[in-house]
Amino acid sequence: MECPVCGIEIRGRFRQTLFHLLSGEEQQLLEDYLVAGFSIKDLAQQSGMGYVAIRSRLDRLIEHYQALRRGEVEKKKILDRLAAGKITAQEATRLIEKL
Repeated sequence: MECPVCGIEIRGRFRQTLFHLLSGEEQQLLEDYLVAGFSIKDLAQQSGMGYVAIRSRLDRLIEHYQALRRGEVEKKKILDRLAAGKITAQEATRLIEKL
């Protein structure tokens, strides 16, 4: 892991989730939704946004997360093919870059 601002780098084995790939705005929405007890109504009252606006943002966030998951599944398939010797490293790189 590396900080793009200060350049500090940490090496090791880390389990990363797809949540770190969400934008700051999407992460904040998830946090606010969690704190509101997963209640859109309560989140609407706390944030001043309307129910429909929150529902729409949540729907977009869900779609984005599902796309990230599909991409990770495809990436794993490519890496499995590489590990099995079915494709070259260059081909795997090209396929992953297309995702």
